[in-house]
Amino acid sequence: MIIYGRNTIATESDTKQLPFLTDGLPGIGGVIKERPEDFFVEEIPLYECNGQGTHVYAEIEKRGIATLDALLKISKSLGISRRDIGYAGLKDARAVTRQWISIEHTDPDRLGQLNLSGIKVCRIKGHTNKLKMGHLAGNRFVIRIRNLAVPAEQAENLTRKTMAILARRGVPNYFGPQRFGSRCDNQLLGAAIINRNPEQFIDMFLGLPDPVDQSIIYAARSLYEQDNFAKAYEAWPKHYHDQRRALRVLMKNPENKAHAFNVIDKNHKRFFVSAFQSDLFNQVVSARMPVIDKLLSGDLAYKHDNGACFRVVDAGAEQHRCNTFEISPTGPLYGYRMIEASGLAGEVEKSVLDPTQLHREDFRRMSHYRAKGARRPLRFQPRNIEIFRGADVHGSYLQLEFILESGCYATTLIREITKSNNL
Repeated sequence: MIIYGRNTIATESDTKQLPFLTDGLPGIGGVIKERPEDFFVEEIPLYECNGQGTHVYAEIEKRGIATLDALLKISKSLGISRRDIGYAGLKDARAVTRQWISIEHTDPDRLGQLNLSGIKVCRIKGHTNKLKMGHLAGNRFVIRIRNLAVPAEQAENLTRKTMAILARRGVPNYFGPQRFGSRCDNQLLGAAIINRNPEQFIDMFLGLPDPVDQSIIYAARSLYEQDNFAKAYEAWPKHYHDQRRALRVLMKNPENKAHAFNVIDKNHKRFFVSAFQSDLFNQVVSARMPVIDKLLSGDLAYKHDNGACFRVVDAGAEQHRCNTFEISPTGPLYGYRMIEASGLAGEVEKSVLDPTQLHREDFRRMSHYRAKGARRPLRFQPRNIEIFRGADVHGSYLQLEFILESGCYATTLIREITKSNNL
């Protein structure tokens, strides 16, 4: 559990400690993302383009590059601001991904002829509105697991058994480790923001070198710990804009960490606050394991057909709808608009929230970072599942294909199969 205090933040575990739903079945081991083509993701649009309007939609395929970096490359090539480009979701860098972007009042031919490293434009269409975050129905995945810990035939059989359970009972809807960063501290940075502790935030954001850091980042953080802000500024790579911007403030006034906090991009801070929400949600899912497919009195149930929620009065009477995956229990994404669970479900959530020492007024401040709050289902159901063995010039692999709803992490599903956290 992660405990957030007003003046201290301590962590005793991270996403690696989250329980498995299929703990009774052994894992197959193995690794994913050895090379970008081992992890393919394709967005499933929420709606079809109508072919008209001032917004140009482009399906791009990117390889080995993060979404925001790809958008920056495209914007520079077109001579526009990155903010003028709409997109529905963020996709992994260590992958081959296809996703849609939109740009208003741009030349479709010029967009289609872009020739950028790691980026290819596949299709161009017109539409009447800008593409916004969340405008996708789901994602289709094709994932290859290599270096299996058991023979290939055994791995396939184990995977089929595991997937059968997950398809029936659901996959724990954990936020994946990428949400919390390689240092597993994004949620701690978010807690410092919510607790209005800019000094603590800056110390974590710029210092506290960790062995997981790349050598150049480790050196930059070490220089900060020595209060050598000028050399730390030079050590941070130039694309770490927020770190360098904060250090420029500290070079002028070493005591003004509050000002250094204020110059950091608001979107960056918004992501940390979101990671804080995600971590608390993960703790609730963990507390409800392994019966995430069972309703409790006071639950707020999620209707999978339309995303609406309703309060469960009689858990027994509603359980049959849960068994058929019509509905699922939910957990909290804390914020001022979030509806609280009651009864037994509420007691579980209270046990997670109480150590944070947060109150309603704290949630209202989170709205400054668009963290309004919501309910999120405790589980998700993979669809269109295909499993088979294969081999290429790089060796043998087990290939999985499936479709997930928007916002669900494929790595969470793969984790149940491999029983490994090193994905």
